[in-house]
Amino acid sequence: MMQRRSWPTARGRLLRRYGNVAAASLVSILVLGLLGAGLKTIPALGSALVPGHGAWASAAGGTAAADETLTLAGLSAPAQVTFTSQGLASITARTDDDLFEALGYVHARFRLTEMDLVRRIAEGRLAQLTGPSGVASDKFELSLGLIGIAEREWAAMPKGSQAALALVAYSRGVNAYLAQVRADGDWPAVFSLAGVYPANWTPVDSLAVQALLTQQLDFSTQPLDDELLAGSLGAQRTADWFPVLPSGQQTPYDPGPYRNLGLAPVSGQPTSAGTAGARRSAPNGASTSGGSSSRAGAETAAAAILAQTGALPAGLLHTVPDSNAWAANGPKVAGGGAMLAGDPHLLQTLPSIWYEVALNAPGLEVSGVSVPGLPGVLIGHNAHIAWSITNAQNQSVLFYDEQTSAGRPGEYFWDGQWRRMTVLHYQIPVRGEATQQLAVDVTVHGPVLTQDGQTVSADWMGAVGSPDVADMLSFDQASNFAQFKAALASWRSPTLNFVYADDRGNIGAIAPGYYPQVRAGDPSLPMPGTGADDVAGTIPYAAVPQVYDPPSHMIVSANQRPVTGAYPYYIGTSADFFDPGYRADAEYAFLGAHGGMHQGAFATLQSDLDDQLASVVVPRLLAALNSVPRSSPLSPLERYAMNTLSSWNDQMTATSAGASIWWTFWTDYLSAVFQPWWTADKVPVHLDKVGLSVAAAQFSLDEDLEAWTVSDPGNPAFSPPGGPAGDADSQMRAAFATAVAHLGATLGAGPANWEWGKLHSRRFPSITRAAALGYGPKAAGGDPWTPDAAAGGGTGGAEIGPSWRMIVSWTGVGKPEAEGIYSGGQSENPASPWYENLVSDWWNGSYLPMPWPGSDGTAGTSVASGTSVASGAAAASGAADTGTVSWELRP
Repeated sequence: MMQRRSWPTARGRLLRRYGNVAAASLVSILVLGLLGAGLKTIPALGSALVPGHGAWASAAGGTAAADETLTLAGLSAPAQVTFTSQGLASITARTDDDLFEALGYVHARFRLTEMDLVRRIAEGRLAQLTGPSGVASDKFELSLGLIGIAEREWAAMPKGSQAALALVAYSRGVNAYLAQVRADGDWPAVFSLAGVYPANWTPVDSLAVQALLTQQLDFSTQPLDDELLAGSLGAQRTADWFPVLPSGQQTPYDPGPYRNLGLAPVSGQPTSAGTAGARRSAPNGASTSGGSSSRAGAETAAAAILAQTGALPAGLLHTVPDSNAWAANGPKVAGGGAMLAGDPHLLQTLPSIWYEVALNAPGLEVSGVSVPGLPGVLIGHNAHIAWSITNAQNQSVLFYDEQTSAGRPGEYFWDGQWRRMTVLHYQIPVRGEATQQLAVDVTVHGPVLTQDGQTVSADWMGAVGSPDVADMLSFDQASNFAQFKAALASWRSPTLNFVYADDRGNIGAIAPGYYPQVRAGDPSLPMPGTGADDVAGTIPYAAVPQVYDPPSHMIVSANQRPVTGAYPYYIGTSADFFDPGYRADAEYAFLGAHGGMHQGAFATLQSDLDDQLASVVVPRLLAALNSVPRSSPLSPLERYAMNTLSSWNDQMTATSAGASIWWTFWTDYLSAVFQPWWTADKVPVHLDKVGLSVAAAQFSLDEDLEAWTVSDPGNPAFSPPGGPAGDADSQMRAAFATAVAHLGATLGAGPANWEWGKLHSRRFPSITRAAALGYGPKAAGGDPWTPDAAAGGGTGGAEIGPSWRMIVSWTGVGKPEAEGIYSGGQSENPASPWYENLVSDWWNGSYLPMPWPGSDGTAGTSVASGTSVASGAAAASGAADTGTVSWELRP
């Protein structure tokens, strides 16, 4: 059972709020103690010491907001902003321009620090605020070129288009709030402490935020890891253990039949004169791939790039599968309509990546979660349709080994000729230090990320740019699946699965975006950059994974491979973070077993802690333990643990001893089988511990070991190099003994003490990484494969999970029943009652009604695993909580 928050009463909420005030003050005091008089090259921050301002603003500004009429200078008419007692916002305006200006103002009012930090990261200006610690991030982002992507998109965007007008109006709203803060001096603490303040917001800033979100969901260094694995384990073993198609069975949402429609062009890609597939020889003196020296160069180059990415702030690269979304209709849904659930799995921070809002203007009526920095609703519903997203997991980054020559510095060989690299020059302001200079070489493929060992460039589909804002505003206004698909036809990146339901009882899914298809070569590894292996095109929109009203009446997208092996296009390997399919299997099993479902059933599934891999492997483990040789019987503790596991229900609950035994066994089983090979072949794990270690996060290895355990127990992998012959049973028995000994030494003598929550927790860190301003760690259930997933964060607790849960149900035409919750609060101010007030509902599996324009803003009811209960803080205290305090809005 999920554990309840420690402050369930009104008195407890008050104590928690005062605790946040104290934490905000304490953090300010600690930082001021270091910086108030200056530290080394960091200047003194005397202005931050003014009582009631600067560093103290976070502690003093913690009041809720009242409903208000905005009369900002750029509005054609006043805009109405209302809040529920939990802080959920609704904005009503006379025009779209007014609406997005008001949204920009509200975003800035509640998320200015978050918006400026994200903007600075994207544009390579983090060190200007944080000092030398931000330089590595700035160098990488400037090298990758997010600011250039944003500038090119804005330059190419028709200024009279809906997207351009929305971006201008949104920027005007942000700047209206910035003008007020400048006049008052009430800056959030981080700016006052540093003496560095946000510049005015521009449309380019919003597009840079979009580019960074694309990077977080789409940029991976997996081909570099695969090259290192192939160089150590050998090409054949790497291909066998990290195959293109998964070793185990998965359940795709698009089972076919498929059509090969050829290729569509990729905007901005270079076109060589060579015939597709024809290789052009490198000239004399050029460095080439192949041979031991190139393998050494490849390792050096990979190490250099992985060192850059390893120094980035948490969550900036795509490293784990993200999200669940499912839909059902017809007999599966009570009343025969359609119902949708979505929960994107992202880094769960305080404040959240999301800001919940309802938007209303003539022709636009939508409710859901927005991204501070962008106009529109990314996940949500309007009066006719609902949608959520998951990551498509396809390979979006190709790495190229450029052909260079010491005798031709600054040049590379492509398409039969030597070419000059383009050189981009950047300045990196560093707080407290001299401005640093950065020169970035660029080839036809993209930016050169290293010239150590060999020259490697990255061709990332996100660099092409994508009209995501225009597409988002279009699908916010769509009223049927045809319009929804049309809105996404120009979506390029990140490649996502959009899962859909509507008021006519229809459901569907489609995965728009660029899927790069190369002329020749193996895109899962770095390829020669001479032109023969360049991108030839992408999958045409009509052929991307998609489904509409399937006969099963259910669609599940949980980052599993969305198509079968018969799909005629390359979308990536099993190592490209496609989920092993365990979450999808659990969700399909649940939906398949139920009919006439209400929202409560979907809520139950979103909080489900079923581990499908355990349901497959544990029976094999028990069989192996029951056939243990008489010469090496189980110890009393091992038999006790075996009996505990035999009565376990595969649920990864925080109080379960079986969950602890299972997870510890599985990780030890992986290590027992694969680590001897890793050690013997000297896999350079130190270069990328996340991507190269033997661990449960290596999903290809999970699938391999599952398949071998079930269907190939004599696989040669069970016989370690230089060791005795083995099989699945012998390796499982050894791993089980290791796991039991570890649990006994760590948690105590018997399984009665082995609760999963003692080994596993969740936490929601502050975006400032100030521990006092985060939530947790707190004992929790779940693992990466349960529908209620928990991943990342290491020993400090899982930091990745359902960042937003939403359920939308239609039983006919008209406004749907819609509920949602996210793990945080609407305000970034730690002293605000809206800083983390939504965490307890999220933790307990409860939901709040999603705001809708024209509603009365009351708390209503929430769903908690199928049971209607009073929602939010009012439920915790047993009384109404109106909770609104005056917020002065200045025109």
